Amino acid sequence: MGKRPPPGKGRSTARLAAVQALYQIELSEAEADQVIAEFTGHRLGESIEGEKLAKPDAALFAELVRAVVLNRRDLDDMIAAVLTEDWTIERLEILLRCLLRAGAHELADRPDVPARVVISEYVDLADAFYGEKETGLVNGVLDRLARELRPAELAVPNGSGPNGSTKTGPSSATG
Repeated sequence: MGKRPPPGKGRSTARLAAVQALYQIELSEAEADQVIAEFTGHRLGESIEGEKLAKPDAALFAELVRAVVLNRRDLDDMIAAVLTEDWTIERLEILLRCLLRAGAHELADRPDVPARVVISEYVDLADAFYGEKETGLVNGVLDRLARELRPAELAVPNGSGPNGSTKTGPSSATG
């Protein structure tokens, strides 16, 4: 799967592990709790390509996996609503769907995590696995979702950004 993920802090590592677990669930159709137990017992805290990652936040990891699996259809609908007309959720590569679902869940259901942090975390994960096109797609989709789900949080007072802009990044959902 492409480049090596960055050694992150516990929450970042939990997000990485959650996306990997979601990918495994998508491929194997295994139960979420079974995969969570496997990851918790054997995979969390592993080294990747010889680099030791931060100990993941196990509670965040489990919550992300369970919530995404439970709400997959609603998350897919949210993602599909911000994709351009020529893109469908089914057209996206499996790992990309898993990244977007996890990010969409955090934007929709984790107001304790700032939207800009959510976007940044999942863009970093996308960058670890993909090139610019897919990373741009993740940025665009999550940015558009954040603006719909948390408009007040992303509003920038006039004069605070360049020319009063409220953009956090490209908003094209196709990268």
